[in-house]
Amino acid sequence: MSDINRTEGLRVLTVLGTRPEAIKLAPIILGLLARPQVKHCLCVTGQHREMLDQALAVFGIAPDIDLRLMRPGLDLTVLTAESLLGIQRAIRNFRPDWVIVQGDTTTAFSGALAAFYEKIPVVHIEAGLRTGNLQSPWPEELNRRLITQLANLHCAPTSWAADNLRREGVSEDKLLITGNTVIDALRWVSTQTGFHSSLQSFLGHSAERILSGERRIVLVTAHRRENLEGPLSELCQGLCKLAARGDVVIVFPVHLNPNVQLIAQSILGSVANVYLTPPMDYPVFVALLKRCHIVITDSGGLQEEAPGFGKPVLVTRDTTERPEAVTAGTAVLVGTDPSRLVRQANRLLDEPAAYAAMAQARNPYGDGHAAQRTIDAMIQRSRPKAA
Repeated sequence: MSDINRTEGLRVLTVLGTRPEAIKLAPIILGLLARPQVKHCLCVTGQHREMLDQALAVFGIAPDIDLRLMRPGLDLTVLTAESLLGIQRAIRNFRPDWVIVQGDTTTAFSGALAAFYEKIPVVHIEAGLRTGNLQSPWPEELNRRLITQLANLHCAPTSWAADNLRREGVSEDKLLITGNTVIDALRWVSTQTGFHSSLQSFLGHSAERILSGERRIVLVTAHRRENLEGPLSELCQGLCKLAARGDVVIVFPVHLNPNVQLIAQSILGSVANVYLTPPMDYPVFVALLKRCHIVITDSGGLQEEAPGFGKPVLVTRDTTERPEAVTAGTAVLVGTDPSRLVRQANRLLDEPAAYAAMAQARNPYGDGHAAQRTIDAMIQRSRPKAA
């Protein structure tokens, strides 16, 4: 643990464990570090290891406390228990006024529960997302519902998410519509030196073929637990058919999960016009997102990020906790049936009007000032009340 200055001021502990949490919390962390009246401590569980470290490094952020919990074969029960104990120690050592958690990971749930046990107020970033199905996404749908019961300030990214919280009994004084901090992160990364050259450097000898413009780029990601094995195999079969068009190049940064690696390599490893790459640093990924034509994904975060660059999204899930994108016309749920996936992708590739309707739809996820709104609300709520 670093030697944290214990002078007077608002004390905030941020808890995170995965790459998406790091990206979405980075704008808030940077904002807190820029406030002289705030003392900030970052505790990471290491739920993702390499991908987490890469994401934090992009923003120049280093953890004050690193629990280093992840190891091969660690199941959710043990991860939850060890996270809870480690975060409890961090809270007791730092004595924060607020604990910040984001989204719906095991780390986020453990952080909220540890803070509740220590009677420390919890800020829940990206609150109010729901599918209504505890099995999809699993276990994230349960995690975010439980965090709602523990949080004291619910930062909802959209009015739809806020309405979910109201229906569940969250009072207006604990509710704030902020926009999604991922838009803040996208804008920050897009302005950094070397942003445009990062993608070409990452792709190496494949860069000329992928980025030449002769073929439209289809960006693919897949990692959800409920989509492993059968559904993921079906997705890969659909990508084979899509690649056979010959006028597209499919770029698939493959998640480090060994199951995802095995399936993707076995089905797509030798398919022409398909490039399987390691996970990308965030600036590289953002640069690819900006260059691609369409996105095929089971990621929740990409449903928010892609509209920021006007990229249509085909969501390989049957449910989504982000229906705003579907309602706005920026995303379509296609499930994992390969024929439906190929049919929808071909429509976007072959029908300019269909593509334009999705690419020009309004981004429902905010204006890039979500972090500022969140920090202002925390400071305002921390001021002593007048006698």
